Amino acid sequence: MATTTVYDGTAGDISGSTPFGIYDEHSDFQTDGPKVADWCARRIGYPIVDIELQDQNFFACFEEAVTEYSSQVNRFNIKENLLTLRGNSTGSNYTHKHFNSGLDDIIGISKAYGTEAGVGGDVKLYTGSVSMSKDKGVYDLTDSSLVTLENGTVGSDSIEIRRVFYEATPAMTRFFDPHIGSGLGSQQMLNSFGWGNYSPAINYLLMPMYDDLLRVQAIEFNDLMRKSAYSFHIQGNRLRIFPLPEDSYNLHFHYIKVSDRRTISFDGGLVSDFSNAQYNNMVYTDINAPGKQWIRKYTLALVKELLGSIRGKYGSMPIPNGDVSLDGDTLRSEGAAERDALISELREDLEAASKRQLMEKQNDIANFHQETMNKMPYGIYIG
Repeated sequence: MATTTVYDGTAGDISGSTPFGIYDEHSDFQTDGPKVADWCARRIGYPIVDIELQDQNFFACFEEAVTEYSSQVNRFNIKENLLTLRGNSTGSNYTHKHFNSGLDDIIGISKAYGTEAGVGGDVKLYTGSVSMSKDKGVYDLTDSSLVTLENGTVGSDSIEIRRVFYEATPAMTRFFDPHIGSGLGSQQMLNSFGWGNYSPAINYLLMPMYDDLLRVQAIEFNDLMRKSAYSFHIQGNRLRIFPLPEDSYNLHFHYIKVSDRRTISFDGGLVSDFSNAQYNNMVYTDINAPGKQWIRKYTLALVKELLGSIRGKYGSMPIPNGDVSLDGDTLRSEGAAERDALISELREDLEAASKRQLMEKQNDIANFHQETMNKMPYGIYIG
């Protein structure tokens, strides 16, 4: 390692000369380090002018450039893949890994909506019952003498009733087919109106299906207009049903426990957010040629900033018969500008390679091919 206060044109061994030693065991990094140091020195004037830097200064900038490149790429990949990574192990290294997009997170959200909509979900439905009394329409759901729950304690566990099985008899069970003179369906329909002794002639005609559908709709519309609607209303802890029960029986319902829906699981060791998705520093050997060229340029920008800061301590240096102005401020400004430009360029390249951008490009290509094919004449078939 050089011990002089200026670069002497020969960089020493990089191993052990970087602040963090992240890449000291990488043979390619050890080989490239002295070369990059020499290239940077020549780019800022060596050997025509002295470079007030030592080997470890160049190597520190080189190491920072590699870690910055790795950090920028890894941050982009975390944002791109976080939806897939959530719930996976934090002990895995995802650097340079390809992911097949999964739907686990979306499915989890869908289950939550399914629970609320009553079309699925992952919250268990339980069955309960209310002891109904003849001609009584209002019931207290906290009354343990009336309410029985499959799971939970009446009055202490918060529940949400999702469905009450208090419904009109299905129309099909009261289906009256004028084209059939006997059968259970027609008999039940006659009994519901007190015409059980009526017996139509026995005959059967095969009619289109829409004829049956229209007849079922007519039955349901008749019930709506001419009979009391079967319905229920829950307000607070009170259940009101219509019409009033004609007998005493147990009315069943489905419910969920509020504690089941609101339970949040805290699983350790799993990726939860941006901070614990394990992307390690890239393996230097795996970085491609464009990436290494970016690293070299970024190293040069850092070297300029560092040298500019050193020279900026002195506005000028005395020489025989006068002073000479140093270019510290200029070097520092150039280095900062080049560093910012390289970061912006890399982020733009990464964004252009994002899943959204690639899908838009694929869509443009597909549309272009479709337009081209639309302009092609059809072949003439001669039999």
